[in-house]
Amino acid sequence: MAAAVTTRAIAMAATSCSSSLITKSPLLVRHKLLAQNALNLCRSTSKKSYTCSAIYNPDVLVKEEGQPQTLDYRVFFLNKSGKKVSPWHDIPLRLGDGVFSYIVEIPKESNAKMEVATDELYTPIKQDTKKGKLRYYPYNIHWNYGLLPQTWEDPSFSNSDVEGAFGDNDPVDVVEIGEQRRQIGEVLKVKPLAALAMIDEGELDWKIVAISLDDPKASLVNDVDDVEKHFPGTLTAIRDWFRDYKIPDGKPANKFGLGNKAANKDYALKVIEETNESWTKLIKRSIPAGELSLV
Repeated sequence: MAAAVTTRAIAMAATSCSSSLITKSPLLVRHKLLAQNALNLCRSTSKKSYTCSAIYNPDVLVKEEGQPQTLDYRVFFLNKSGKKVSPWHDIPLRLGDGVFSYIVEIPKESNAKMEVATDELYTPIKQDTKKGKLRYYPYNIHWNYGLLPQTWEDPSFSNSDVEGAFGDNDPVDVVEIGEQRRQIGEVLKVKPLAALAMIDEGELDWKIVAISLDDPKASLVNDVDDVEKHFPGTLTAIRDWFRDYKIPDGKPANKFGLGNKAANKDYALKVIEETNESWTKLIKRSIPAGELSLV
């Protein structure tokens, strides 16, 4: 039997509203409906005291192949002409004014370990495996989790700030702390707020803490101290979650550099700049790609 294939629209330019209203959508609502709801909210400015700085713009489509929670499941990205594109390589990182693209791999309050398949053509999102079995976190992750496109943690680069650890050969991870539960493959506009330097089995695995521009608290948080003020305890909770999630599988706790604390926004921007430069060298083949797909 042929694998199930569905196509849905993504809000490439996410709505950025200053209202405290949030679109309440069922768990399996498609991206197109989410985006249309956001657009309808923005059109209601004559009745509501809020404004929006961006509207629904379906520049990218998502095509699901196979069934979720199976080895064959893939989430591909397509441009308007229907051609497959890479979420890692083809979605622009920088959107101007300190805003960046962010791609959701794992929605908050879920535990399937989804990730961009960096070694597969067009780098679709898939569920990670180990010894032929699908991987799950031992408990739900409490924030939306994903990646910054056009970034790469170079495994040949030793970071002197973080115990000389080498990059983990992946795009940079993002922990998005907004209140809305996002969908796999959704593309958001975010602003970075802080950075955590996780060391996973000796490899540097940056976690950029960010917030989507359409979150009601987005205008209130612009740096690490604002996170503590408006999301008290969140940075510690993120660090502890990533420190401990492997312990139930019998592995040691992960470590953190930079004094075991979250670095500020400027440092997060420095990490993004450096890893974007590494990605640029990778895509220009100035650095050996190994098994990584550059398409």
